[in-house]
Amino acid sequence: MADGALASRALTACALAAALVLAGCASGPRSSGGGVAGGRDGPGTNIPSDLDRVPDAEPRIEAIRSSGGTSKPYTVLGRGYQPITDDRPFRESGIASWYGRKFHAASTASGEPYDMYAMTAAHKTLPLPSYVRVRNPANGREVIVRVNDRGPFVDGRVIDLSYTAALKLDLLRGVAPVEIERITNEDIRTGAWRRDAGTAYAAAPAPAPAPIRVAAAPVAVPSAWVAPVAMTAAAAPAATMPVTPQRPVMAAAPPSAPEAPAGPREAMVVTDLAPLAPIAAPAVPSTPSSTAAGFWVQLGAFRERDGAESLRNQAARGLPTLAPQLRVFSEAGTHRLQAGPFPSRNAAGEAVTQLRDSLRIAPMVVERR
Repeated sequence: MADGALASRALTACALAAALVLAGCASGPRSSGGGVAGGRDGPGTNIPSDLDRVPDAEPRIEAIRSSGGTSKPYTVLGRGYQPITDDRPFRESGIASWYGRKFHAASTASGEPYDMYAMTAAHKTLPLPSYVRVRNPANGREVIVRVNDRGPFVDGRVIDLSYTAALKLDLLRGVAPVEIERITNEDIRTGAWRRDAGTAYAAAPAPAPAPIRVAAAPVAVPSAWVAPVAMTAAAAPAATMPVTPQRPVMAAAPPSAPEAPAGPREAMVVTDLAPLAPIAAPAVPSTPSSTAAGFWVQLGAFRERDGAESLRNQAARGLPTLAPQLRVFSEAGTHRLQAGPFPSRNAAGEAVTQLRDSLRIAPMVVERR
């Protein structure tokens, strides 16, 4: 009987040790600001003064392990996890934390020593190693880190950042919401992970203005006055164009007409209209209404409204023609940034393509009724 009890205890100890090895020595259950159960963590002493200039991790193609300890299903604190073993895209939103001196130089789940001053992170299911882009929606900052550890094993947490990564995202004060996006080997192979991929034309110098004919300064007017037109890449966003009072202007001869004799031309009188109201962003309803019915493109959902507003500003800068259609819907404690309404699902799908190519996000079409 005693021999049986001893054998049972030995098996239990072995199982516990195996779980800890899979989770990694630096990947135990962590609390706020990088702390762990049974102890506290922190930034350490003699912190380098130039950590804000540490470059992001440089994505490179690394073999995806389909076997081995870091690829097998494992259980921590009674919850099971299934690591990803292929090159699929992956996006996630949630709370980020960080870990520091308590784990510095300790072995990670991948077997590499943890360096709190490098650009690394821990994730529960992403392949080890892999690369992710982490964004703080509160301030728009982004970093790229190399995932080489497992964790954090706390409900609601999606990633555990190194001290330096948290510093660059301004997350050292504790935990905060983030958005993460995996950079796949295919993204690395094609260069699609780079923020400037496909947008090199934006840095080209603007063409010189025509030396002879000078067109009247563009004036932003309400959309009800004119038929909608597509904005070209060279056009400036309407929100940045100066609105000047209307006044008589000289009538210009059509380009095909012969040159008129020299001398003063007859002035064209423009009828005064009611004063224009300042052009502002569309009203932001806090709840859906009948006017919101139709097909919409959802860019993101946030627990904090600041995150939705930050993405809204980014989308308005990246796609000025879509700016008037961007709205934040606040429903049941969630703030959703959506663009619309569009007359059909196909029209909304075209906007999805524009947003994905311009902002490198993965929007989706939703229908409001």
